[in-house]
Amino acid sequence: MILELENVTKRFGGLHAVERVGFTITPGEIVALIGPNGAGKTTLFSLIAGFIAPDEGTIRFEGRDITGEAPHRIASRGLVRTFQIAKPFARISVRENIAVGAHLRVARRAEALRRAGEIADRVGLGKWVDRVAQDLTVAGRKRLELARALATAPRLLLLDEVLAGLNPAEIDEIIPIIFTIRDSGVTVLLTEHVMRAVMRLSDRAIVLNDGSLIAAGTPEEVTANPLVIEAYLGAGAARTAARVPAHG
Repeated sequence: MILELENVTKRFGGLHAVERVGFTITPGEIVALIGPNGAGKTTLFSLIAGFIAPDEGTIRFEGRDITGEAPHRIASRGLVRTFQIAKPFARISVRENIAVGAHLRVARRAEALRRAGEIADRVGLGKWVDRVAQDLTVAGRKRLELARALATAPRLLLLDEVLAGLNPAEIDEIIPIIFTIRDSGVTVLLTEHVMRAVMRLSDRAIVLNDGSLIAAGTPEEVTANPLVIEAYLGAGAARTAARVPAHG
């Protein structure tokens, strides 16, 4: 397993943001972590990547216990996350932004900039590589956030709503990039509210609600699960959906 969580728990005062969550991810998978707003998805990402420490439980990456390690140490091991709100260094170029990530592995500036150019091409930013980052559209900033993470040479990449705020055409352009990343040997764990993309991208889906894991399986299985339907749509929604006749 590339990632293993056992009974991971985080409380903020009386709020159980994540409660005894456990799952595993196999190398080469694309796994979606889904759930309604406030389910605990971003908190769990922060726990895995070391930005906050769990109160209980264990997190293992490639068999090594990384529970509570600092983010830079976890990143150096090959586990890297993106952030839902992209915040590039606005007044430097796209190439220089990406090179910041490359410096985790590369000491020489020239080599980091060379790698940055290659990664910009991979994510569709090649024609923007020498423009300042503040000139990018929302979709371009999302690609830049992805590129900076890729520049660290991750083996497990956590994507936090990389498709949020994009229109359908922009989503359709980024989905093949994510598949290409997976095909290059990078395992992907993503949080996402765009269910159309989750259905297309994911080998498996893990569902959180109120900090607890309520379902896991293929995207088709979890979206048909009554607990998942009620988590998104409210009590009684699953019974209502079951009574609605199919058309066609």
